[in-house]
Amino acid sequence: MPHIRPQETVDSALRASDSGMRDVDNAALHGVAVKTIRRWRRLYQRRGQTRGQRHVDPPCPRCGDGPLATAEYAELLGWYLGDGHISRGRRDVYNLHVYNDRRYADDNDRLKVLMRTVKPDGRPHTRLVPGAVITTISWKHWTCLFPQHGPGRKHERPIVLEDWQRMIVETHPAAFLRGLFHSDGCRANNWTQRIVAGRPKRYDHPRWQFTNNSADIRELCCWALDLLDIPWRQSNWKTISVSRRPAVARLDELIGLKR
Repeated sequence: MPHIRPQETVDSALRASDSGMRDVDNAALHGVAVKTIRRWRRLYQRRGQTRGQRHVDPPCPRCGDGPLATAEYAELLGWYLGDGHISRGRRDVYNLHVYNDRRYADDNDRLKVLMRTVKPDGRPHTRLVPGAVITTISWKHWTCLFPQHGPGRKHERPIVLEDWQRMIVETHPAAFLRGLFHSDGCRANNWTQRIVAGRPKRYDHPRWQFTNNSADIRELCCWALDLLDIPWRQSNWKTISVSRRPAVARLDELIGLKR
C-alpha cells in the first residue's frame, strides 16, 4: 500500500530519523503521529530499503578540520541569537531551530540556504505553527559552533561571544546585523503632523528597531552597528532604534528589507 503522505515527506522524516532526531520531535516537525514515524521505519526495514538517503556528516570547523563559510555563519549567528534555540536529540545529535514569521517567505528560504551552507550538504526541515515557520537542521556539532547554547532562556543567562566569533562578526558585521534585525527586528514608519502655512502637513520617518530581552544581545547589536558607524539609540529598556534618515538608508542597503 502506498504512503498516504507525499513521498518527499516520508523521505524527509526518515532522513531526520537517521540523523538522530527523536521520534516525538520528528513527528511534530512533519505533522504526523509518532506511531506513523515508527511505522515508516519498520516498513522500510522489512523491505530492506535504506531509510532515506544516508550520508556522512561533514567534519566540524571547530573540533575537526571542516571549512566554515564565515559570512553565512555570521548571519546564522544573528538569527540564532534573535529567535533560535538548540535542542538535543538521540545519539548526541543536536537540532538547531529558528523561528520566523511565515509572512516572510524569502527570509525563510534564505534560512535554509544559510543552514545548508554552514553545514555543507545539510538537509533543513520546516514546520508550520500558528503564524510562524520553524526551520530545523540536525548536526552533532551545533554546540561547537554556537557555544552560547545552555539551559534556560537566553535573556536569563550571560551571552558572550568567543574570540573566534567576534573576529568573524568584525569581518562580516552587516551579515550579523541582517540575522539580528530580520529575526527580532522590524522596519516601521513613524509620523508626525505639523501646521505649515496654516495647513496640517504630515511627515513620515522610517526607522529600524531591534527588540530583545537580553541586555547582552542588545549590546552585541549596538557593537555591530558601531563597527559600521551607524548611529543608534535605546528607545526603551529592550529596544535599539536606528532612526536618522541616512542611517536608515545605510542599513536598508546593508541588510535589505524583510520579505
